[in-house]
Amino acid sequence: MDAVFLLAAAAAPQSNEPQLIDVDATLLVQLGLFLVLALLLWRLLWRPYLKVRNERVSRVEGYREEAARLEADAAGRLAQLEAALAEARRVGSAERGVARAEAQAREQTLLAEANAAAQRQLAEARARLQAVVAGERAKLEQQAAEAGREAARKILGREVSA
Repeated sequence: MDAVFLLAAAAAPQSNEPQLIDVDATLLVQLGLFLVLALLLWRLLWRPYLKVRNERVSRVEGYREEAARLEADAAGRLAQLEAALAEARRVGSAERGVARAEAQAREQTLLAEANAAAQRQLAEARARLQAVVAGERAKLEQQAAEAGREAARKILGREVSA
């Protein structure tokens, strides 16, 4: 390493053409300044930038994982709600069927009671009608007998006994 410094510190060979860069001690100073500036920039700029960038990447990944977890949780809850809704529909359908069967049974009972009441009323009306008809028939028979006696009396000219 000392040989490199000695070689760099030695005077540059001279040429007839003007040189673009002189290799002398200023080159070492410039190299030193560059390295110091690179070290300062690394510590003050690049290291904090990389730290913030890595934190941001890890935070974004964390948010993605959290979003995936929340999405899976929401899908699970949605499946539970859909299952509960299907169960409620099934129970509601069963209850509706039971209620419909009860209503039909009640309807049949009411119809049977109404039919029986109508049959009783019809029997009572027939009995009253038969009583009225029998009464009227007796009156008509009596009137027919009187009309026949009256007709026989007028035709025969005398009283007819029954």
